[in-house]
Amino acid sequence: MYPDNLYYTKDHEWLRLEGEEAVVGLTDFAQKQLGDIIYVDLPQPGRVLEAHQAIGSVESVKSVSDVYSPVSGEVVAVNPELAQTPDLINKDPYGQGWIVRLKIKDKSELNNLMKAADYEKYLEGLEH
Repeated sequence: MYPDNLYYTKDHEWLRLEGEEAVVGLTDFAQKQLGDIIYVDLPQPGRVLEAHQAIGSVESVKSVSDVYSPVSGEVVAVNPELAQTPDLINKDPYGQGWIVRLKIKDKSELNNLMKAADYEKYLEGLEH
C-alpha cells in the first residue's frame, strides 16, 4: 500500500533518497487525515534543519499541521507548484506533491526511520 522505496516517520512524512539529497513529503495517510489542503507554508532554501524540526506547515479546511524534517540537513529546494496548487499533496502525495529537498547531513539518521512494512504496522496500531 505504501511505496517500498521510501522511508517513513511517526509524524507521517516520507523521505526518498536521491544520492546525497532527500525528497520529503506527506504520506497518503496524512493527506487523508488533513482533508483538502488549501495552503502550504514552505521554508526558505538554505535553511538548516535538525531531525524532527518543523520545516513548515500545511493548512487544510480542517486544521493546520506542522511538517517535520525526517533527518538533519539543508533545504536545497522547495516545491514551487505548491504555492499555486497546494492540493497536489492530496492528489499525488508521493509524486508532484513533494514538499522539500534536503541535502542530508548524516545518512545514519535514516536508520531511525521506518520502512513501508513497519509504517503500515504503526498505522494499524493507531487505528485501534
